[in-house]
Amino acid sequence: MFQATRRRLALWYTAVTAVLLLVFASGVYLYVRSTLIERIDDTLNHVVEIVERCLTTSRCASTLVVEPVNTDADKFRINVEASFHDEADTVEDDHIDLEWFSPTGQLIWSTLSTPLNIPIHTNRTGETVRVFKGDRGDSTLLLRQVTQRVEVGRQVLGYLRVSHPWFEVTKPSRQLIFDLALGTGLMVLSVGASGWFLSGKAMEPVGDSYQRLKQFTADASHELRSPITLIQTNVQVALAELELAETEATTSFNYRQQLKVVERLTQRLGKLVNDLLFLARQDSGSSKDDFSSCPMDALLMEVLEEQQLLATEKEITLCLDLVDPPTSETNPELLENWFTLIGNWDQLVRLFTNLISNALQYTPSGGRVNVELARLEGINRVAGLRYSHAQLQIKVIDNGIGIPLEALPSLFDRFYRVDPARTHKAGNTIAESSTGTGLGLAIAQAIVEHHQGQIQVESSFGKGSTFTVTLPITLES
Repeated sequence: MFQATRRRLALWYTAVTAVLLLVFASGVYLYVRSTLIERIDDTLNHVVEIVERCLTTSRCASTLVVEPVNTDADKFRINVEASFHDEADTVEDDHIDLEWFSPTGQLIWSTLSTPLNIPIHTNRTGETVRVFKGDRGDSTLLLRQVTQRVEVGRQVLGYLRVSHPWFEVTKPSRQLIFDLALGTGLMVLSVGASGWFLSGKAMEPVGDSYQRLKQFTADASHELRSPITLIQTNVQVALAELELAETEATTSFNYRQQLKVVERLTQRLGKLVNDLLFLARQDSGSSKDDFSSCPMDALLMEVLEEQQLLATEKEITLCLDLVDPPTSETNPELLENWFTLIGNWDQLVRLFTNLISNALQYTPSGGRVNVELARLEGINRVAGLRYSHAQLQIKVIDNGIGIPLEALPSLFDRFYRVDPARTHKAGNTIAESSTGTGLGLAIAQAIVEHHQGQIQVESSFGKGSTFTVTLPITLES
């Protein structure tokens, strides 16, 4: 149990740290990437500004020389030969490329050896485009571009497009992703190891306390069984000898009554010790799993036969209802074992003895306690095969005094009693006997969980209660 808790703590530490690191790494990546894009856009815009600034100056390399049109002195044109000289050679991939377009969008001059065949879009903020290269377009190239319209007065001379290879962003971005992933992975592993170590340190005091408490309960239960058994044996021997002794009647009667009280107390104490020992073994997982085939119908008949005497004394009708299998079921072997499950016979007897005796105890004279047994079929069909996940459902229904709604959540807690004022008998209303230990339902729940089942209770105060136990036919390993 503590190892599972330790694993959950370590996983929570690791998961929370991983989420925080992922958020941090994503923020760093987006910040660095946006910074690289802004730097490239600034570079491209700076190139555009330099070219425009050198509009009419012949001293600048890669300048635009504007000259008037012969037919109209108010109109101008770009002298491509004078503006760009002989710079139309192909530049390297990490250089900035220039393209000049006419006012109609026709490419006139470019530093690229192969035209991009990309329509122009005036955009000073920059845009990313994908260029397909090769005869079949099997390779791609990403470019960052800025396009500026060049004007003289109100006349549009053309469009200048400046391109920069996108690998200036992708290459450091990929390296950054790798570095962040590696760092995050190492940090998560480190936090996982640290979380496992710290959770173990945090669980040590709790584990030690739990082990001491569990050991004390088991040892105390074991050590108390022997003296209680000796006391009970001696009292029984003394009672037997008193019946043979020739003594004064009054003294013998008083002595006998005292010994009977002692016997009842030792029996109650022995029952309490046995209950504590059973719960301690269930908690520690040291109980032996002696499971075998248990016909539940025969088991319930045996329990009802044992409880019938108490029911008769209290004038309570106690009956068992078996829900017959469906008529469509024709498998003889299945019909014969319709109410058979894998379980521990003694524990199941104890489980239903507790539930039925409680129902009789809380039901007034003239009441009724019904025990219903039914088989629930959950059938899955996979690839034409039939897989059955059958369960047995046992209901113990009484029309007794019921349980208050606020008491239901704590009903299965150890040593819990619904109301100390209800431990007495009042008229026909019968409540929990003062000899009860408050462990009966806790033991019932432990047995049900040990058989991988479920136990539920429904009750209306003053009208009765229904305890429903659902047990699987076969246990999961």
